[in-house]
Amino acid sequence: MSETALAVAGFAVLLAFIAARLHVGLAMLVTGAAGYSILSSWPALLAYMKTNSYHQFANYTLSVIPLFILMGALAEHSGLSTKLFRAAACLVGRLRGGLAYAVIVSCAGFGAICGSSVATTATFGRAALPELERYKYDGGFATGVIAVGGTLGILIPPSVILVVYAIATEQNIAKLFMAALVPGLLAAAFYCATIYFVVRRRPELAPIPAAVEAGETLCTVAAAWPALAVALVVVGGIYGGVFTPTEGAAVGVAAMFVIGVLQRALGWAELRSALLQTASTTGMIFIILLGSEVFNAFLALSQLPTNLAASIVEMQWPPYAVLAALLACYILLGAVMDELAMLLLTLPVFFPVVAGLDFGLPAEEQAIWFGVLVLVVVGMGLTAPPIGLNVFVVSAIAVRTPIAQTYRGVLPFLLADFVRLALLLAFPALALGMVRWLG
Repeated sequence: MSETALAVAGFAVLLAFIAARLHVGLAMLVTGAAGYSILSSWPALLAYMKTNSYHQFANYTLSVIPLFILMGALAEHSGLSTKLFRAAACLVGRLRGGLAYAVIVSCAGFGAICGSSVATTATFGRAALPELERYKYDGGFATGVIAVGGTLGILIPPSVILVVYAIATEQNIAKLFMAALVPGLLAAAFYCATIYFVVRRRPELAPIPAAVEAGETLCTVAAAWPALAVALVVVGGIYGGVFTPTEGAAVGVAAMFVIGVLQRALGWAELRSALLQTASTTGMIFIILLGSEVFNAFLALSQLPTNLAASIVEMQWPPYAVLAALLACYILLGAVMDELAMLLLTLPVFFPVVAGLDFGLPAEEQAIWFGVLVLVVVGMGLTAPPIGLNVFVVSAIAVRTPIAQTYRGVLPFLLADFVRLALLLAFPALALGMVRWLG
């Protein structure tokens, strides 16, 4: 068996492991270790594991991941998500579909703190769904809004997925955050526009709730502003070069802790729960990182990424045709695995291919632009039928709403996502403009 055939067989075995519900990190570790030992030897694999594992996790840049996760966990356990939703609902709740707008707005605000799509979906499934049900919103429409709103957790910087992409492709984290801001805000705007057209066409989906007293509105908004201030300080400090992403995450954790304590919303039980959640999520991510590193080493020995890139160049396909095919793969993979796993699985193969294409952009800008495009299509995969991880998360919470109704609820938002993706493909400056301005 040739080296390339062995790599292809390795992918098939890996997908079989994942289909059998083996943890993605362990599946990549086992498959990569077996392939590495076949192409090299067991002593070489052990020598590689002995040194590489330490150097990988001793990387200072990786410390930003648990810090951002802890900042989001502290925000969630101190009741921030509920406060954000109530504040947004007080501001726009009197409009038809106002509570749905509030979900999108509060998900965008929480995404600037959390950085995780699944966490944002689960958080607002618990915080917003009871209110949507209380005001007689259609079940499929309500759960669909929460599912797509959850994708803003990875689109609005800071994003854990962007950090992992930056580390895997050796790009600047701060510049990727800058590039993702406008596409993330576009997503929120497009989702709100979709809500407007859907409820205008079918007003029965979103009844208008009763008006809120002005005094109550002021009190509710005042309870949420400290957390929004933390998000602005963290993101603004990173963009302005005041501190690095890691330092910004540390500042955010400290500020979120102080706010939670001062508001008497963060006691020992909540702190313990936030720390355990952070440890569990970080451990899961780092296991996937270790597995992907070993699997990537196996692919490097097989030379599959290099050969594939050379073959595509020889076929002389238009660059945008190649890019469209790669992005379509991410949407399909989003139906069967989470965003982190699909990113780490595909980047060793896809990134060299994209790096070898000519889009008329400098190499660094092309890498950043591709990262933003990947982020967008990964978000689409998290809500697209036939699976869509976010749909499953919200359906596990909304037990009275059949999952088929949720799928129907997300379809109009997927159309908006395709329009946004087309704009980003046609106008790379939408993602790169802020990088060029502030970089």
